Amino acid sequence: VGLHNHGSWRPKPLLDTARFTLSFNGWHRKNHQDSRALWKHEAVQKYLETLSKEYQQVSHLLSADSLNDFEQRTLRRRCADLSPIAAAFQEIKEAEREVQELEAMCTELDSRDEKQLLELALEEKESLDKKMNMLCRKLFQLLVPKEKYDRSPVILEVTAGRTTGGDICQQFTKEMFEMYQNYADYKRWTFDVVNYTPAEIGGLHHAAAHISGENVYRHLKYEGGTHRVQRIPETGMSSRMQRIHTGTMSVIVLPQPEEVDVKVDHKDLRIDTFRARGAGGQHVNKTDSAVRIVHLPTGVAVECQQERSQQMNKEIALRTLRAKLYQQVLEKQLSQEQSARKLQLGTRAQSERIRTYNFTQDRVTDHRISYDARNIKEILSGKEALDKLINRLLEFAEIEAVTQYLENLRSLEGGG
Repeated sequence: VGLHNHGSWRPKPLLDTARFTLSFNGWHRKNHQDSRALWKHEAVQKYLETLSKEYQQVSHLLSADSLNDFEQRTLRRRCADLSPIAAAFQEIKEAEREVQELEAMCTELDSRDEKQLLELALEEKESLDKKMNMLCRKLFQLLVPKEKYDRSPVILEVTAGRTTGGDICQQFTKEMFEMYQNYADYKRWTFDVVNYTPAEIGGLHHAAAHISGENVYRHLKYEGGTHRVQRIPETGMSSRMQRIHTGTMSVIVLPQPEEVDVKVDHKDLRIDTFRARGAGGQHVNKTDSAVRIVHLPTGVAVECQQERSQQMNKEIALRTLRAKLYQQVLEKQLSQEQSARKLQLGTRAQSERIRTYNFTQDRVTDHRISYDARNIKEILSGKEALDKLINRLLEFAEIEAVTQYLENLRSLEGGG
């Protein structure tokens, strides 16, 4: 596995997410895959057996006295990578054996005298099935490395689309912004409004927030894109005629690393000040505290009206500008590395319609994973129902990554 002819050892890489994209259109979708189903595939079993054997070899080599310091450090790092995977693999194998034993027992317990015992066995099997699902999810999370910015805070922006339905887009944009604000509260993150531009009739044209906390980008990175709403307006002719209107709004999620290495020359900036508008307290419309910065070479513009101090708003706007410019650098790198592949989800697919909120049918559909969730109010409350949907996306992303890696591996082994 890792040993070579002369007794030296070279680590084999674990899954590398830079090698593939999360298009959500792969083999798992056609076969309604989940973590448990993927676990049963021969290629997955073979790959995990390989890693498990490598872990045993590395553990054995670490006990050798002939290793120098560099080899010791390399082996320890590899052992630390493989140890949780090997442990999870063995744990699932043991749980699988228990399930098989219970299934065999259940086939024998079919007489009336053993009905109570059969019920207990079935309850135990249901409990083991849940444990297996949890362990399989944990295993694939270990296999797929965390993305570079998964732990980063983000800038989240919402913008209303255009429609002939009047204020439907602005109202929906406001609901979506409040949904993410509630979700941040649910996850115990910090949600700081950076910009807020309300519409004249109670909705929202555009807003941005800085969200920080544990694994913020990891949970929000697939929210970027076009969200569609289908509903009957509450007022006007359409409401009386029960006509359904369709509108859209877009979400942009930008990771904001602690240190963004983007140089911004002040001579390339145009800085304007204006009076803040919207919710914000007594200082609103009293002083020119709000700041708009335009990066002239790229045309990228940002605004901040969160703070009373013009200087603080300027600092926040500059930080947001650097995050946007840095995102452009990432986009360029990605297009160079994956020119022949579909772009990854999230902020790199803003033009795609990713989700539909159908109020008349009380249904939310995520088109990337063909997943329907009922009770729109629960989703828009930004709590458990939204968290369940987001975790469903993360699980499919992990499955897609593992599946594509193994398909690539099989292709290379077959010479194709």
